[in-house]
Amino acid sequence: MKIFPCCRSEREDAPVESTSCMDKESAKHGRALSFWKNLSWKIGSSKRKNNLKVFTYHELSVATDDFNPSCSVGVGGFRKVYKGFIESIDQHVAVKQLDRNGRQGNKEFFSEVNTLSMVQYPNLVKLIGYCVDGDQRLLVYEFIPKESLETHLLDLPPGRKPLDWTSRMKIATGVAQRLEHLHDTVDPQIIYRDFKASNILLDANFNAKLSDFGFAKLGPTRGKDHVSTRVMGTYGYCAPEYQLTGQLTTKSDVYSFGVFFLETISGKRVIDMSRPTEEQNLVLWAGPLFKDRSKFTAVADP
Repeated sequence: MKIFPCCRSEREDAPVESTSCMDKESAKHGRALSFWKNLSWKIGSSKRKNNLKVFTYHELSVATDDFNPSCSVGVGGFRKVYKGFIESIDQHVAVKQLDRNGRQGNKEFFSEVNTLSMVQYPNLVKLIGYCVDGDQRLLVYEFIPKESLETHLLDLPPGRKPLDWTSRMKIATGVAQRLEHLHDTVDPQIIYRDFKASNILLDANFNAKLSDFGFAKLGPTRGKDHVSTRVMGTYGYCAPEYQLTGQLTTKSDVYSFGVFFLETISGKRVIDMSRPTEEQNLVLWAGPLFKDRSKFTAVADP
């Protein structure tokens, strides 16, 4: 579940000019204080709307056995995810611990709380609550038992059979409907920006739920047709025009859905350096096959 910018690295704000280390430290402290005041206001607003629960760091530490590596169910560029059980709500949960040292972890915290506070939809992973304790930032979600589509499609352990076609098409249809909801029903519109197999979680009946809204952005407003933003997402899934211009639209999500659907059909990762050179990029490999009716069935997972 590794996530990283598609084209360029995270750009830090320009440092405040000063003539001493103390001035720099003071400026740094001021930015941090401003961030946390803003964060507290936004979370408070979200909590009033959605009854988000406030957890202590100790409570989440106990729930995850002190964030024991054996409880880990996922890891990414800016976060770790643990399975836990919180006695006060009598529920198994997924606890996302965001990077304490990076600016991107703060932004993901903002984005997830704000996005999921606006969206009420049963097929998005439910945000239960959060924890802000010192420099710790944690989000608590419902636990989804079947894990991600990635584990059932692209990371098959020995002896596990691949998903049958009926299940694959059920999942693809489901996530298309979830994406349509974000684009056409939610107001303001939400652009997911990180659509991929590892962010599609499956419940006990293999119904798909979208997760991980750390990169989500509100769609264009006031008559604009795009949002100008830094290019973020997962390499291989980003739309080429978004990578080149930084102009984000719902079409960027549609392109990512197309890549995901190609993975679903083929059972292959979009980028896999272990394959022969000509097959390492799934999109480039499959393109010519789709143009020849006598060859396009070669894309299908045997």
